[in-house]
Amino acid sequence: MSANLAEGLRAGIQALGLDLSAEQQQRLLDYMALIQKWTKVYNLTAVRDPAEMLTHHLLDSLTAIAPLTRHTLGQPIRVLDVGSGGGLPGVVLAICMPELNVTCVDTVAKKAAFVQQVAVSLKLSNLRGLHARVETLIDPYQVICSRAFASLPDFVTWSRSALAEGGVWMAMKGKHPQDEIEALPEDVKVFHVEPLTVPGLDVERCMVWMRPVVSAA
Repeated sequence: MSANLAEGLRAGIQALGLDLSAEQQQRLLDYMALIQKWTKVYNLTAVRDPAEMLTHHLLDSLTAIAPLTRHTLGQPIRVLDVGSGGGLPGVVLAICMPELNVTCVDTVAKKAAFVQQVAVSLKLSNLRGLHARVETLIDPYQVICSRAFASLPDFVTWSRSALAEGGVWMAMKGKHPQDEIEALPEDVKVFHVEPLTVPGLDVERCMVWMRPVVSAA
């Protein structure tokens, strides 16, 4: 089965046009194995089937790599993954983009502890799990991301104190969330919405990019 997963991952990476080393691919598979192991005790995810986990978790999160790479241009920035759960997409970002410094924040202690365990097990010095409410964070992050977390208005409102000057929000969503976009605070604007295609998954996905409106002096 593991050979099938490795092949499925390779095919997905190729379909997404990503260039990941053999070591990075192995880390992704090792991460998935850790999710499977810990889920038995900690209920990290409702998805238990390994093949489904590959498409719904790993490949789904990997769709964020190319858009984020285009945004960061290889700069070593700080990324906050809000409501990260078992580390999706934060752990995947940390594995695939080692230049990033990724913090996965979750209000559930055992989920933050799991991300910390992943960082140790996979020797990811650029990853940390944080048990906290995002509203309490004031350290600045250049990119704040979320995947299937909350409505866009709640996401930007709760995480605003952690957004660095000139920073952006990156929300991974399902269908184009027009109602949520229209409900955003007046001083937050969407500057890009891009469709995402998950290899092996026939579902609608998109990424919504937002930033605060800078008032004229």
